[in-house]
Parts: sequence; structure tokens; C-alpha cells
Amino acid sequence: MTKLFAPYRPILAMPGARALFVVAFVARLPLTAKAMALTLHVVLDQGGSYAAAGLASMVMTIGMGVGSPLLGRMVDRRGLKPVLALTGVSEATYWVSAPFLPYPVLLVTTFVLGGLLGVPVFSVIRQAVAARVPDGMRRQAFALDSMIVELVFMVGPALAIAAITSMHSATVTMAVIGLLTVGSVVTLWVLDPPIGIRAEAEADGRAGTGEGTEGADGAAGAEGTGGVRRPTQPAKIPLATWVRPGFVLVLATGMAANLVLAGTDISITALLRQQNAVSMAGVCIFAWCLLSLIGGFWHGSTERPWRLPVLMLLLGAGTIPVGFVGQYGWWWLALILLPAGFMCAPTLSSTAEAVAAAVPASARGQAMGLQGSAMTLGGAIGAPLAGTVVDASSPAWSFATTGAIGVALAAAMLGYQRFAALRAERAVVRVGGGPIEAEAAAC
Repeated sequence: MTKLFAPYRPILAMPGARALFVVAFVARLPLTAKAMALTLHVVLDQGGSYAAAGLASMVMTIGMGVGSPLLGRMVDRRGLKPVLALTGVSEATYWVSAPFLPYPVLLVTTFVLGGLLGVPVFSVIRQAVAARVPDGMRRQAFALDSMIVELVFMVGPALAIAAITSMHSATVTMAVIGLLTVGSVVTLWVLDPPIGIRAEAEADGRAGTGEGTEGADGAAGAEGTGGVRRPTQPAKIPLATWVRPGFVLVLATGMAANLVLAGTDISITALLRQQNAVSMAGVCIFAWCLLSLIGGFWHGSTERPWRLPVLMLLLGAGTIPVGFVGQYGWWWLALILLPAGFMCAPTLSSTAEAVAAAVPASARGQAMGLQGSAMTLGGAIGAPLAGTVVDASSPAWSFATTGAIGVALAAAMLGYQRFAALRAERAVVRVGGGPIEAEAAAC
């Protein structure tokens, strides 16, 4: 056990790292309960239909998807605190007013204040992790963060459901979500983790105070100001320099991962309802999440991690047979979910790691925002897609459909990586020995 925990100790020993991961857990709790609280508010407090509740949840999801890259760009350009101030005031206003708004006004307010200007907790935390942790330890750091996400999703929605059903109203729970959200904003403000521009500036400052190399004039630092380098704002980097096919495929893989997870969530409920065993949904989902935790722990501690497309391929392939085996009983469903569950956290962790590695630090906020939008889009597509397949055929085929989409995206990424590697090999041969093909050079 000591050897297994060893890769995580240097990360937790870094200054501010433990506080950051504690905040990562606490700040995400209200976020995971938002959609559930809004859904039950529309149904219980306003007497609306589940269709109306689903529309409100979808509006919030779309708002978050649109706002995530915009807020990420703002973090890159202005820093973290202005974004926290804007989104903190927005969400506080939303959760205070939402219980008293008529449904049409609630939809508009949900899109703008609850979604578009919602606190971008996920992308901010991932930016902070990428900025604080050295490149060589990012896999372990993102694996730890993915395990925290799994714990949050196991706790947050369950607490919201228990509180709302016990009080037969969502009003108090919505107020608590608002308080927790403001508390997380204040905590992030006080913690103020270096991200984006500030992370680069601090690195430059360290380089210019004797830790780096000398400048061209022989004095330490870039400007020769008494041996101290003045951190300067990095030049704006055009999107075309980092939004490349490989990066787009990473985003598509993240979208596919969330599509598979959202589709699996709906399909589990549909399959158990077909068996009159909905009460066992919690057991099946707990087993699924538990294996994801174990998978995340393995991904961070292994010396030979699997590549992102391989993880996505296994996640999709493991999901395809779930419904066909699970139709024989809830215990079979819980067991067959385990292989796919093991791949969940490693796939999400590897996606965040790939995004952080693919872009410069000054564009990381926007890139993480795009990742958040891609995953939001995947969740928004996965749930209704699975529901449509259930209505048209059966829950078994909804598992197979979403899993097959994940396999297709993983295969596309593997194909592109192979193509890019071959093209790089040919380019090296051309530079080293003239304009000849790599295959000919090998003969």
C-alpha cells in the first residue's frame, strides 16, 4: 500500500496543494446538485411536468456550455479574481431569486445567471492543477482530481435528493446550494491559485531571481533591473496555433466520454425499471463509481499508463455489452458495469492532461473552457440519445449505441495519431536524406 500511495505524496506535499484539492471537492458539491435541485423545484414547487423540468435543466446545461470557453478566455486575459467576482454575484442572485420566479422568467434567468455566468469551477480547478503541478506529475494530479470528481458525484446529487424529498420542497436546498456556491467562490478568492498569465509570470519571476539563466547583457533577468525580472503579460497566441486536428480530437474524445457516461446513467435506470428493480439503481451506480475510483487510483500510480484513445476505446467497448448481460438481473448489471467503470476516471483524467499539454499556459483557460463545453455537450447529447433508443427499441441497445459512439471516436483518434506519426517520420527522412519516402529509405 505504501508503494501504491507513493506517487501521490509529492503532489500533496507541494505548498497549497492539499488546500486546492479540498476546495476542489467542496466547490464542486453544489455544482453537482444544481440540475437535480432545479428539476425537482419545477416538479414539486411549481407543479410542472418532467418535460418542463428537463427543459429547464437543458437550458442551464446549454448556458454552461456557451459560457465555459468565454469565461476561460476572460481568466486568460484578466485573471481569476474578476471572473470569480462576476460569476459569484451572478450565481448568488440566481439562487436567491430562482425559487420565486414564474417558469418563463426562470428559464431566461437559468440560462444567463445559472448557466452562462455560472461559476466555472471545473475548468478553474483544472487550470490551477495544471499550473501548480510540474509536467512530470500532472498525470497523478489529474488522476487525483478525477477521483475527487467521482466522490462528488456520488455525494452531491444523493444529498440533494434526500433533502428535497424529506422536505417536499426544493426551496431550502436551492438556498443552501447558493450559500455553498458563494462559499466556494470566497474560498477560491482567498486561496487565489496561480493560473494562466499569473502562473507564467511567477515562473518568469523565479527564473529571473537567480534560478534561471543570465540575460543577453550578462545580468540575471530579462531587463537587467537589479537581477529581478519583471513579469510581463505574454503575447496573445492566435487560436490557429493550438486549435489543431489533434486538439479537436481530444475535445471530441472528452465529449464522447461524457456522452457514454450520461447515456449509461439513463440506461441503468431504464433497464432496472423494465425489471421492476429500480430500488437497486443505487447499488449498481455505486459499484460503477467505486470501480471508477479504483481505476483513477491505478491510472495515477502505474508507471505505464494507457494512452487516451486506448482508454476511450476500452470505455466504449466495455459499455456495449452491459445491457445484454444486465437484462438477466440487477446483480448481473452491477457486475458487467465494473470493467467500463474502471475506465471512467482514467479516461476523464487523461483528457484533462492531454488538453493541458496541448496548449500554452496563456491559452489554458480557454482550452479548459472548450473542454468543459465539449463534455457538457456530450452529456446533453448522451442522455436524450439513450432515452430515444430506449423508447424505440430497448435499454440494451441504448448501452450499445452510446458505447459504439465512444469506440468510433477512439478509433478516429488512434487513426489520426498513426497518420501523424507516419507523416512526421517522412518529414524527418526528407530533412535528413533528401525528398524520399520513409518506406524507400528503409529498404
